[in-house]
Amino acid sequence: MKTIGLIGGMSWESTAEYYRLLNEFTRDRLGGLHSARCVLYSVNFAEIEQLQIQGRWAEAGEILAAAAQSLEAAGADMVLICTNTMHKVADQVEAAVSIPLLHLADATTEAVRASGLHRVGLLGTAFTMEQDFYRGRLEAGGLAVRVPDADGRAEVHRVIYEELCLGIVREESRAAYQRVIKDLVANGAEGVILGCTEIELLIGPEDSPVPVFPTARLHAEAAVQAALSE
Repeated sequence: MKTIGLIGGMSWESTAEYYRLLNEFTRDRLGGLHSARCVLYSVNFAEIEQLQIQGRWAEAGEILAAAAQSLEAAGADMVLICTNTMHKVADQVEAAVSIPLLHLADATTEAVRASGLHRVGLLGTAFTMEQDFYRGRLEAGGLAVRVPDADGRAEVHRVIYEELCLGIVREESRAAYQRVIKDLVANGAEGVILGCTEIELLIGPEDSPVPVFPTARLHAEAAVQAALSE
């Protein structure tokens, strides 16, 4: 098995999910006591979050690029950025190493298209929902992407940073997300992308009238497949 390099800590709550999923998928594929070969570089999210707020994305990219270089030096055969939002600097990270970067949006696009769907709602941080770095990648893959209205985007973003990144899961927030999903479906969404890895701590298939696409799970599954391929 090839070694999977993880740039995590954004937040550590979802990075812990990545670690669990990688090992579960590896065990399912290989059986017995098999677990994933992986290396984790966990950054301080407080520093990254401040750079996000201030729009200093290039500086955040430098931190993640250095993390990727450390992972390559530690023997990683591929790199995963364990967060949707920080794929804004994916090109910067990819350019810093000679090993491949497995892009989260590509794994998500592949899963949506394999399901036969085309029109999807996107939930995530305000950066992910409103900027082009992620939506554009999905659209380039042939998907039609819808996002919540301004109030919906604000609430989705607030819950991520003020609750889920701190490990807080509230029923009131689940109900709010369900309302946002209902509006997306009314606007034509055939499925919903959980485009922030923390959202999977709050929302599951039972919370949506249409299929949901949990990006951390899809990313981890794609990584194990790549790690076990010849």
